[in-house]
Amino acid sequence: MLNNLKTRCLLSAQLKVRFTVSEAKQFATEVVDQLRAAGYVALWAGGCVRDLLMGNEPHDYDVATAATPQQVRELFGFRRTLMVGAAFGVVIVKGSSKLQTQVEVATFRTDSSYTDGRRPDRVTFSTPEKDAQRRDFSINGMFFDPVTQEVIDYVGGREDLRAGLIRAIGDPHARLAEDKLRMLRAVRFAARFGFAMDTETEAAIKAHAAEAALVSGERIAIELRKTLETNQAAWAVQKLHETGLLQVIAPEVDAHWNTTGATIIELLGRCDKGGWLTRVAVLHWPATRDGQDTKQIVAAFKHRLKLANEEAEAIHFALEVQSILAQASKLPWSRVQPLLVKPHIQVAVALLAARQAVEPELVDELHWLREHLHWPTEKLNPAPLLDGRKLQRAGFEPGPEFSAILQEARNLQLDCKLADEQAATVWLAHRKGLNLRDHKHA
Repeated sequence: MLNNLKTRCLLSAQLKVRFTVSEAKQFATEVVDQLRAAGYVALWAGGCVRDLLMGNEPHDYDVATAATPQQVRELFGFRRTLMVGAAFGVVIVKGSSKLQTQVEVATFRTDSSYTDGRRPDRVTFSTPEKDAQRRDFSINGMFFDPVTQEVIDYVGGREDLRAGLIRAIGDPHARLAEDKLRMLRAVRFAARFGFAMDTETEAAIKAHAAEAALVSGERIAIELRKTLETNQAAWAVQKLHETGLLQVIAPEVDAHWNTTGATIIELLGRCDKGGWLTRVAVLHWPATRDGQDTKQIVAAFKHRLKLANEEAEAIHFALEVQSILAQASKLPWSRVQPLLVKPHIQVAVALLAARQAVEPELVDELHWLREHLHWPTEKLNPAPLLDGRKLQRAGFEPGPEFSAILQEARNLQLDCKLADEQAATVWLAHRKGLNLRDHKHA
Protein backbone atom coordinates (compact mmCIF):
# COMPACT_ATOMS: atom_id res chain seq x y z
CA MET A 1 0.00 0.00 0.00
CA LEU A 2 1.22 3.47 -0.82
CA ASN A 3 2.32 5.51 2.15
CA ASN A 4 0.26 8.50 3.14
CA LEU A 5 1.92 11.40 1.29
CA LYS A 6 0.88 14.01 3.79
CA THR A 7 2.35 11.99 6.65
CA ARG A 8 5.61 11.43 4.75
CA CYS A 9 5.96 15.18 4.13
CA LEU A 10 5.31 16.00 7.79
CA LEU A 11 7.98 13.58 8.91
CA SER A 12 10.62 14.35 6.32
CA ALA A 13 11.75 17.45 8.21
CA GLN A 14 13.37 17.50 11.65
CA LEU A 15 10.81 15.83 13.91
CA LYS A 16 9.71 18.75 16.02
CA VAL A 17 6.45 18.64 17.93
CA ARG A 18 3.71 21.19 17.47
CA PHE A 19 0.57 20.96 19.50
CA THR A 20 -2.38 23.09 20.42
CA VAL A 21 -3.31 23.91 23.97
CA SER A 22 -5.69 21.31 25.37
CA GLU A 23 -6.90 20.36 28.80
CA ALA A 24 -5.54 16.83 28.43
CA LYS A 25 -2.09 18.08 27.43
CA GLN A 26 -2.05 20.62 30.24
CA PHE A 27 -2.88 18.01 32.85
CA ALA A 28 -0.42 15.46 31.44
CA THR A 29 2.31 18.09 31.71
CA GLU A 30 1.34 18.84 35.30
CA VAL A 31 1.49 15.14 36.19
CA VAL A 32 5.00 14.86 34.75
CA ASP A 33 6.08 18.02 36.58
CA GLN A 34 4.74 16.73 39.90
CA LEU A 35 6.39 13.35 39.51
CA ARG A 36 9.72 14.97 38.66
CA ALA A 37 9.47 17.38 41.57
CA ALA A 38 9.17 14.32 43.80
CA GLY A 39 12.35 12.87 42.28
CA TYR A 40 10.91 10.37 39.77
CA VAL A 41 11.69 10.07 36.06
CA ALA A 42 8.47 10.75 34.11
CA LEU A 43 7.76 10.93 30.38
CA TRP A 44 4.85 10.87 27.96
CA ALA A 45 4.62 7.46 26.32
CA GLY A 46 3.09 5.47 23.49
CA GLY A 47 0.39 6.63 21.09
CA CYS A 48 0.40 10.27 22.17
CA VAL A 49 4.07 10.55 21.19
CA ARG A 50 3.36 8.97 17.81
CA ASP A 51 0.45 11.34 17.19
CA LEU A 52 2.45 14.41 18.17
CA LEU A 53 5.24 13.45 15.79
CA MET A 54 2.69 13.04 13.01
CA GLY A 55 1.33 16.52 13.65
CA ASN A 56 -1.92 15.30 15.23
CA GLU A 57 -3.47 16.30 18.53
CA PRO A 58 -3.61 13.19 20.74
CA HIS A 59 -6.98 12.15 22.13
CA ASP A 60 -5.32 11.32 25.42
CA TYR A 61 -1.88 11.30 27.01
CA ASP A 62 -0.20 8.43 28.86
CA VAL A 63 2.62 8.95 31.34
CA ALA A 64 5.37 6.42 32.07
CA THR A 65 7.38 6.83 35.26
CA ALA A 66 9.90 5.26 37.59
CA ALA A 67 7.47 5.72 40.49
CA THR A 68 5.67 2.57 41.65
CA PRO A 69 1.84 2.52 41.80
CA GLN A 70 1.92 2.99 45.55
CA GLN A 71 4.28 5.95 45.22
CA VAL A 72 1.99 7.49 42.59
CA ARG A 73 -0.97 7.10 44.94
CA GLU A 74 0.95 8.65 47.84
CA LEU A 75 1.97 11.58 45.64
CA PHE A 76 -1.43 12.42 44.15
CA GLY A 77 -3.63 11.26 47.00
CA PHE A 78 -6.21 8.55 47.53
CA ARG A 79 -9.14 10.54 46.09
CA ARG A 80 -7.39 11.39 42.85
CA THR A 81 -6.04 7.95 42.02
CA LEU A 82 -7.70 4.77 40.76
CA MET A 83 -5.68 1.57 41.12
CA VAL A 84 -7.17 0.05 37.96
CA GLY A 85 -4.17 -2.10 37.12
CA ALA A 86 -1.75 -1.77 39.99
CA ALA A 87 -0.57 -5.36 39.52
CA PHE A 88 0.66 -4.29 36.08
CA GLY A 89 1.93 -0.92 37.28
CA VAL A 90 -1.02 1.15 36.05
CA VAL A 91 -2.77 3.91 38.00
CA ILE A 92 -5.33 6.46 36.77
CA VAL A 93 -4.66 9.98 38.07
CA LYS A 94 -7.68 12.27 37.98
CA GLY A 95 -7.61 16.01 37.53
CA SER A 96 -8.89 18.51 40.03
CA SER A 97 -12.54 19.59 40.11
CA LYS A 98 -11.64 22.49 37.83
CA LEU A 99 -9.76 20.21 35.39
CA GLN A 100 -12.12 17.39 34.44
CA THR A 101 -9.65 15.00 32.84
CA GLN A 102 -7.46 12.07 33.75
CA VAL A 103 -4.15 10.47 32.78
CA GLU A 104 -3.00 6.87 32.86
CA VAL A 105 0.30 6.63 34.75
CA ALA A 106 2.27 3.40 34.28
CA THR A 107 5.48 2.33 35.95
CA PHE A 108 8.36 1.41 33.63
CA ARG A 109 8.24 -2.39 33.51
CA THR A 110 9.43 -5.62 31.96
CA ASP A 111 6.86 -8.34 31.30
CA SER A 112 7.23 -12.07 31.94
CA SER A 113 5.42 -14.75 29.91
CA TYR A 114 1.84 -14.28 28.65
CA THR A 115 0.07 -17.57 29.42
CA ASP A 116 -3.37 -16.31 28.38
CA GLY A 117 -2.08 -14.52 25.27
CA ARG A 118 -3.34 -11.23 26.65
CA ARG A 119 -1.73 -10.11 29.92
CA PRO A 120 1.70 -10.82 31.40
CA ASP A 121 1.76 -13.39 34.19
CA ARG A 122 4.06 -11.14 36.17
CA VAL A 123 5.72 -7.75 35.71
CA THR A 124 9.01 -6.39 37.00
CA PHE A 125 9.48 -2.66 37.38
CA SER A 126 12.45 -1.57 35.28
CA THR A 127 13.84 1.23 33.11
CA PRO A 128 12.52 3.30 30.18
CA GLU A 129 14.63 1.33 27.70
CA LYS A 130 13.38 -2.06 28.90
CA ASP A 131 9.84 -0.72 29.04
CA ALA A 132 10.07 0.32 25.39
CA GLN A 133 11.26 -3.15 24.38
CA ARG A 134 8.12 -4.85 25.72
CA ARG A 135 5.68 -2.62 23.74
CA ASP A 136 3.96 -3.73 20.53
CA PHE A 137 5.12 -1.65 17.51
CA SER A 138 8.00 0.73 17.07
CA ILE A 139 5.77 3.72 16.28
CA ASN A 140 4.05 3.16 19.65
CA GLY A 141 7.24 2.55 21.62
CA MET A 142 8.67 6.07 21.96
CA PHE A 143 8.77 8.49 24.90
CA PHE A 144 8.58 12.27 24.94
CA ASP A 145 9.88 14.74 27.50
CA PRO A 146 7.36 17.62 27.63
CA VAL A 147 9.84 19.78 29.53
CA THR A 148 12.81 19.57 27.16
CA GLN A 149 10.67 18.75 24.08
CA GLU A 150 12.94 15.75 23.46
CA VAL A 151 11.89 12.45 21.85
CA ILE A 152 13.43 9.38 23.50
CA ASP A 153 13.46 6.54 20.98
CA TYR A 154 15.04 3.19 21.84
CA VAL A 155 13.20 1.18 19.15
CA GLY A 156 13.58 3.03 15.85
CA GLY A 157 10.08 4.48 15.94
CA ARG A 158 10.97 7.78 14.30
CA GLU A 159 12.67 6.03 11.41
CA ASP A 160 9.64 3.80 10.87
CA LEU A 161 7.34 6.82 10.99
CA ARG A 162 9.42 8.44 8.24
CA ALA A 163 9.34 5.23 6.21
CA GLY A 164 5.62 4.69 6.82
CA LEU A 165 6.14 1.23 8.31
CA ILE A 166 4.34 -0.90 10.92
CA ARG A 167 7.05 -3.02 12.58
CA ALA A 168 6.89 -5.12 15.73
CA ILE A 169 9.50 -4.30 18.35
CA GLY A 170 12.18 -6.98 18.61
CA ASP A 171 11.14 -10.51 17.66
CA PRO A 172 7.68 -10.23 16.00
CA HIS A 173 6.81 -13.83 16.90
CA ALA A 174 7.41 -13.05 20.58
CA ARG A 175 5.46 -9.79 20.47
CA LEU A 176 2.45 -11.45 18.82
CA ALA A 177 2.57 -14.46 21.16
CA GLU A 178 2.31 -12.09 24.14
CA ASP A 179 -0.96 -10.58 22.96
CA LYS A 180 -2.75 -12.20 20.02
CA LEU A 181 -4.80 -9.06 19.44
CA ARG A 182 -1.64 -7.31 18.24
CA MET A 183 -2.07 -9.08 14.90
CA LEU A 184 -5.33 -7.21 14.27
CA ARG A 185 -3.88 -4.01 15.68
CA ALA A 186 -1.03 -4.18 13.16
CA VAL A 187 -3.54 -4.22 10.31
CA ARG A 188 -5.54 -1.43 11.90
CA PHE A 189 -2.56 0.87 12.36
CA ALA A 190 -1.43 0.24 8.78
CA ALA A 191 -4.92 1.07 7.51
CA ARG A 192 -5.32 4.09 9.76
CA PHE A 193 -2.07 5.76 8.74
CA GLY A 194 -1.72 4.42 5.19
CA PHE A 195 1.50 2.61 6.18
CA ALA A 196 3.02 -0.58 4.84
CA MET A 197 3.54 -3.74 6.88
CA ASP A 198 7.08 -4.76 7.77
CA THR A 199 7.88 -8.01 5.96
CA GLU A 200 8.94 -9.95 9.07
CA THR A 201 5.97 -8.66 11.06
CA GLU A 202 3.52 -9.70 8.36
CA ALA A 203 5.16 -13.13 8.07
CA ALA A 204 4.77 -13.61 11.83
CA ILE A 205 1.08 -12.65 11.61
CA LYS A 206 0.54 -15.28 8.91
CA ALA A 207 2.27 -17.88 11.06
CA HIS A 208 0.16 -17.12 14.13
CA ALA A 209 -3.16 -15.98 12.59
CA ALA A 210 -5.11 -19.02 13.80
CA GLU A 211 -4.20 -18.09 17.38
CA ALA A 212 -6.36 -14.97 17.09
CA ALA A 213 -9.26 -17.31 17.85
CA LEU A 214 -8.06 -17.21 21.48
CA VAL A 215 -8.94 -13.51 21.68
CA SER A 216 -12.38 -12.68 23.05
CA GLY A 217 -15.06 -11.77 20.55
CA GLU A 218 -15.55 -8.39 22.21
CA ARG A 219 -11.91 -7.39 21.71
CA ILE A 220 -11.93 -8.57 18.09
CA ALA A 221 -15.12 -6.59 17.44
CA ILE A 222 -13.54 -3.39 18.82
CA GLU A 223 -10.50 -3.77 16.57
CA LEU A 224 -12.59 -4.66 13.54
CA ARG A 225 -14.79 -1.64 14.08
CA LYS A 226 -11.83 0.73 14.27
CA THR A 227 -10.28 -0.89 11.20
CA LEU A 228 -13.40 -0.71 9.07
CA GLU A 229 -13.92 2.92 10.05
CA THR A 230 -10.61 3.95 8.45
CA ASN A 231 -10.33 5.26 4.89
CA GLN A 232 -8.41 2.09 3.98
CA ALA A 233 -11.10 -0.46 4.87
CA ALA A 234 -10.81 -2.23 1.49
CA TRP A 235 -7.03 -2.59 1.84
CA ALA A 236 -7.41 -3.76 5.43
CA VAL A 237 -9.92 -6.50 4.61
CA GLN A 238 -7.70 -7.71 1.77
CA LYS A 239 -4.80 -7.85 4.23
CA LEU A 240 -6.93 -9.66 6.81
CA HIS A 241 -7.62 -12.31 4.17
CA GLU A 242 -3.98 -12.55 3.03
CA THR A 243 -2.72 -13.02 6.58
CA GLY A 244 -5.37 -15.58 7.55
CA LEU A 245 -7.03 -13.32 10.11
CA LEU A 246 -10.29 -13.05 8.16
CA GLN A 247 -10.74 -16.80 8.50
CA VAL A 248 -10.91 -16.27 12.27
CA ILE A 249 -13.06 -13.12 12.19
CA ALA A 250 -15.54 -14.10 9.47
CA PRO A 251 -14.96 -17.66 8.19
CA GLU A 252 -18.26 -17.52 6.27
CA VAL A 253 -16.79 -14.66 4.23
CA ASP A 254 -13.28 -16.02 3.87
CA ALA A 255 -14.51 -19.44 2.67
CA HIS A 256 -15.91 -17.89 -0.53
CA TRP A 257 -13.16 -15.33 -1.06
CA ASN A 258 -12.06 -16.73 -4.43
CA THR A 259 -15.46 -15.94 -5.93
CA THR A 260 -16.56 -12.97 -3.81
CA GLY A 261 -13.36 -11.24 -2.67
CA ALA A 262 -12.97 -8.96 -5.67
CA THR A 263 -16.57 -7.77 -5.33
CA ILE A 264 -16.19 -7.16 -1.60
CA ILE A 265 -13.04 -5.11 -2.10
CA GLU A 266 -14.66 -3.04 -4.84
CA LEU A 267 -17.75 -2.41 -2.73
CA LEU A 268 -15.69 -1.43 0.32
CA GLY A 269 -13.75 0.99 -1.84
CA ARG A 270 -17.01 2.76 -2.68
CA CYS A 271 -18.52 2.54 0.79
CA ASP A 272 -17.95 6.03 2.19
CA LYS A 273 -21.12 6.28 4.31
CA GLY A 274 -23.04 4.22 6.82
CA GLY A 275 -20.28 3.46 9.32
CA TRP A 276 -18.72 0.14 10.24
CA LEU A 277 -22.02 -1.77 10.28
CA THR A 278 -22.52 -1.00 6.60
CA ARG A 279 -19.04 -2.33 5.91
CA VAL A 280 -19.83 -5.52 7.82
CA ALA A 281 -22.97 -5.84 5.68
CA VAL A 282 -20.78 -5.36 2.59
CA LEU A 283 -18.60 -8.27 3.73
CA HIS A 284 -21.61 -10.55 3.89
CA TRP A 285 -23.58 -9.21 0.96
CA PRO A 286 -22.15 -11.50 -1.78
CA ALA A 287 -22.88 -14.60 0.32
CA THR A 288 -26.51 -13.66 0.98
CA ARG A 289 -26.97 -12.64 -2.65
CA ASP A 290 -25.93 -16.15 -3.66
CA GLY A 291 -28.79 -17.63 -1.65
CA GLN A 292 -27.19 -18.34 1.72
CA ASP A 293 -29.40 -17.86 4.76
CA THR A 294 -29.02 -14.25 5.89
CA LYS A 295 -30.38 -14.82 9.38
CA GLN A 296 -28.06 -17.74 10.00
CA ILE A 297 -24.98 -15.92 8.69
CA VAL A 298 -25.61 -12.80 10.80
CA ALA A 299 -26.41 -14.90 13.88
CA ALA A 300 -23.09 -16.74 13.57
CA PHE A 301 -21.17 -13.47 13.15
CA LYS A 302 -22.99 -11.92 16.12
CA HIS A 303 -22.22 -14.91 18.33
CA ARG A 304 -18.55 -14.99 17.35
CA LEU A 305 -17.92 -11.27 17.95
CA LYS A 306 -20.45 -10.90 20.79
CA LEU A 307 -22.24 -8.05 19.01
CA ALA A 308 -25.09 -6.17 20.63
CA ASN A 309 -28.59 -7.11 19.48
CA GLU A 310 -29.04 -3.70 17.86
CA GLU A 311 -25.84 -4.09 15.83
CA ALA A 312 -26.84 -7.52 14.56
CA GLU A 313 -30.33 -6.24 13.75
CA ALA A 314 -28.86 -3.39 11.67
CA ILE A 315 -26.69 -5.78 9.66
CA HIS A 316 -29.53 -8.25 9.12
CA PHE A 317 -31.98 -5.50 8.14
CA ALA A 318 -29.54 -3.97 5.64
CA LEU A 319 -29.03 -7.33 3.94
CA GLU A 320 -32.67 -8.43 4.01
CA VAL A 321 -34.19 -5.31 2.40
CA GLN A 322 -31.78 -4.97 -0.51
CA SER A 323 -34.12 -6.61 -3.02
CA ILE A 324 -36.90 -4.16 -2.13
CA LEU A 325 -34.70 -1.07 -2.07
CA ALA A 326 -33.21 -2.01 -5.45
CA GLN A 327 -36.65 -1.56 -7.04
CA ALA A 328 -38.26 0.82 -4.56
CA SER A 329 -39.57 3.35 -7.09
CA LYS A 330 -41.47 0.61 -8.92
CA LEU A 331 -43.21 -0.86 -5.88
CA PRO A 332 -46.33 0.36 -4.03
CA TRP A 333 -45.46 3.06 -1.54
CA SER A 334 -47.12 1.02 1.20
CA ARG A 335 -44.46 -1.64 0.74
CA VAL A 336 -41.48 0.71 0.76
CA GLN A 337 -42.51 3.34 3.30
CA PRO A 338 -42.42 1.03 6.36
CA LEU A 339 -38.76 0.33 5.59
CA LEU A 340 -37.82 4.00 5.22
CA VAL A 341 -38.94 4.77 8.77
CA LYS A 342 -36.96 1.92 10.34
CA PRO A 343 -34.04 2.98 12.59
CA HIS A 344 -31.41 1.18 10.47
CA ILE A 345 -32.50 2.42 7.05
CA GLN A 346 -29.35 4.51 6.54
CA VAL A 347 -27.18 1.40 6.94
CA ALA A 348 -29.24 -0.35 4.26
CA VAL A 349 -29.17 2.61 1.85
CA ALA A 350 -25.40 2.95 2.32
CA LEU A 351 -25.03 -0.72 1.36
CA LEU A 352 -27.14 -0.11 -1.74
CA ALA A 353 -24.92 2.87 -2.58
CA ALA A 354 -21.84 0.67 -2.30
CA ARG A 355 -23.47 -1.90 -4.59
CA GLN A 356 -23.73 0.78 -7.25
CA ALA A 357 -20.01 0.21 -7.85
CA VAL A 358 -20.87 -3.02 -9.64
CA GLU A 359 -24.53 -2.32 -10.40
CA PRO A 360 -24.67 1.16 -12.01
CA GLU A 361 -28.38 0.74 -12.79
CA LEU A 362 -29.07 1.38 -9.07
CA VAL A 363 -28.32 5.08 -9.42
CA ASP A 364 -31.95 6.05 -10.12
CA GLU A 365 -33.24 4.02 -7.17
CA LEU A 366 -30.70 5.63 -4.87
CA HIS A 367 -31.72 9.09 -6.00
CA TRP A 368 -35.39 8.20 -5.43
CA LEU A 369 -34.72 6.78 -1.97
CA ARG A 370 -32.63 9.72 -0.82
CA GLU A 371 -35.21 12.17 -2.07
CA HIS A 372 -37.97 10.44 -0.10
CA LEU A 373 -35.83 10.09 3.03
CA HIS A 374 -35.50 13.89 3.05
CA TRP A 375 -39.24 14.34 3.21
CA PRO A 376 -40.52 15.98 6.43
CA THR A 377 -41.79 13.52 9.02
CA GLU A 378 -45.44 14.42 8.54
CA LYS A 379 -45.12 13.52 4.86
CA LEU A 380 -42.82 10.49 5.16
CA ASN A 381 -44.63 8.97 8.10
CA PRO A 382 -48.10 10.53 8.55
CA ALA A 383 -50.19 9.62 11.56
CA PRO A 384 -52.51 6.64 10.90
CA LEU A 385 -56.11 7.53 10.03
CA LEU A 386 -57.44 4.66 12.12
CA ASP A 387 -56.54 3.15 15.46
CA GLY A 388 -57.91 0.49 17.80
CA ARG A 389 -60.32 2.85 19.55
CA LYS A 390 -61.94 3.86 16.28
CA LEU A 391 -62.35 0.22 15.35
CA GLN A 392 -64.09 -0.49 18.65
CA ARG A 393 -66.42 2.48 18.19
CA ALA A 394 -67.28 1.08 14.79
CA GLY A 395 -68.36 -2.17 16.42
CA PHE A 396 -65.31 -4.37 15.87
CA GLU A 397 -64.43 -6.71 18.71
CA PRO A 398 -60.77 -6.67 19.83
CA GLY A 399 -58.89 -9.67 18.54
CA PRO A 400 -56.52 -10.97 15.88
CA GLU A 401 -58.58 -9.24 13.17
CA PHE A 402 -57.69 -5.83 14.59
CA SER A 403 -54.11 -5.78 13.35
CA ALA A 404 -55.10 -7.04 9.89
CA ILE A 405 -57.73 -4.29 9.48
CA LEU A 406 -55.38 -1.60 10.76
CA GLN A 407 -52.62 -2.75 8.40
CA GLU A 408 -55.04 -2.81 5.45
CA ALA A 409 -56.18 0.73 6.27
CA ARG A 410 -52.59 1.91 6.66
CA ASN A 411 -51.64 0.50 3.26
CA LEU A 412 -54.62 2.22 1.62
CA GLN A 413 -53.67 5.48 3.34
CA LEU A 414 -50.05 5.32 2.20
CA ASP A 415 -51.11 4.46 -1.34
CA CYS A 416 -53.39 7.54 -1.35
CA LYS A 417 -56.59 5.48 -1.51
CA LEU A 418 -57.80 6.87 1.79
CA ALA A 419 -57.31 10.64 1.81
CA ASP A 420 -58.59 11.61 5.27
CA GLU A 421 -60.40 10.44 8.40
CA GLN A 422 -63.81 10.83 6.75
CA ALA A 423 -62.79 8.54 3.89
CA ALA A 424 -61.32 6.11 6.42
CA THR A 425 -64.61 6.10 8.39
CA VAL A 426 -66.63 5.37 5.24
CA TRP A 427 -64.21 2.58 4.31
CA LEU A 428 -64.42 1.15 7.81
CA ALA A 429 -68.23 1.07 7.67
CA HIS A 430 -68.03 -0.72 4.34
CA ARG A 431 -65.46 -3.12 5.83
CA LYS A 432 -67.84 -3.74 8.75
CA GLY A 433 -70.62 -4.59 6.32
CA LEU A 434 -68.40 -7.08 4.52
CA ASN A 435 -67.53 -8.70 7.82
CA LEU A 436 -71.20 -9.07 8.78
CA ARG A 437 -72.05 -10.58 5.40
CA ASP A 438 -69.17 -13.02 5.69
CA HIS A 439 -70.34 -14.11 9.13
CA LYS A 440 -73.93 -14.73 7.84
CA HIS A 441 -72.62 -16.96 5.06
CA ALA A 442 -70.27 -18.82 7.36
